[in-house]
Amino acid sequence: MSTSLNNRARPRTRASRRENTLSPLSGALLNAAFLIVSLACLMPVVLVILVSFTHGDAILKNGYSFWPEQFSLIAYTSIFKDYGTVAGGYAVSIGVTIAGTALSVVLMALFAYPISRGDYPYRHAFTFFLFFTMLFNGGVVSRYLVYTQLLGLKDQYMALILPLLIVPFNVIIMRTFFQTTIHPALIESARIDGAGELRIFFRIVLPLSLPVMATMALFSTINYWNDWFNALLFITSEHKYPLQYLMMRVLNDVQYLRSNVELAAQNPELLRDLPNESLQMAMAVVGMGPILIVYPFFQKYFVKGLTVGAIKG
Repeated sequence: MSTSLNNRARPRTRASRRENTLSPLSGALLNAAFLIVSLACLMPVVLVILVSFTHGDAILKNGYSFWPEQFSLIAYTSIFKDYGTVAGGYAVSIGVTIAGTALSVVLMALFAYPISRGDYPYRHAFTFFLFFTMLFNGGVVSRYLVYTQLLGLKDQYMALILPLLIVPFNVIIMRTFFQTTIHPALIESARIDGAGELRIFFRIVLPLSLPVMATMALFSTINYWNDWFNALLFITSEHKYPLQYLMMRVLNDVQYLRSNVELAAQNPELLRDLPNESLQMAMAVVGMGPILIVYPFFQKYFVKGLTVGAIKG
């Protein structure tokens, strides 16, 4: 009797395996689709890198090309003419990005977790305050006066970190994640075992929230790395300029020299050798390099966070 039941069960298992297996044609089409999407994402980056090594005259004559007709390093020479300044800009950007990302993720999580709890009495008030800041702000003038006159952060590194610490949209994403992922029964069981709120948050909630924490860390890293406007407002010392602001100054200086008619008449050879399009591409390569290096390391946290614990029963 048991043998006949086993024989009946085997065909069903094989059939289910066949249903979940792609045919060779489907597998080939799926791989081709992924290859096309990957190339569509990769080729613009390759084009930017190749154009940055192309002479400006060749760009004006033939447009953008995947193969430089006239190879030139003048764009990178213009950027790295003062190597110490560029290295200092890298150091400032890296330091601000690391410190700002760490503080931003922790503070946003500390904001999002209480308003995700149904038993927190003031969650509606703090949620309204969060939404209000998304819709209304005091403008650049009031922000400048607050940071420079009230907080005294003029020409301070904290002026580059503080404005981007709390992003309301990211807090809403974290709040939604906490509401849908952290079950109230898990928190209640931890309370019964004698754990306090801080211990519950740091020992239980955060380890289960690695996917959203890694995502918010990536968003914050990109925000801090690409920020140059706060440096324009608050920083006056050149050794405190971040990399992106230095790149903006180089581009503005070149555009000013090209647009100055009197200077062009006096130094036609100098202005003819100044890069324009290739300089913009070289700036993009210099600016995005560290992000491209750091980004793959976030992937393991996405995968690992999906497999850390769960509520059973």
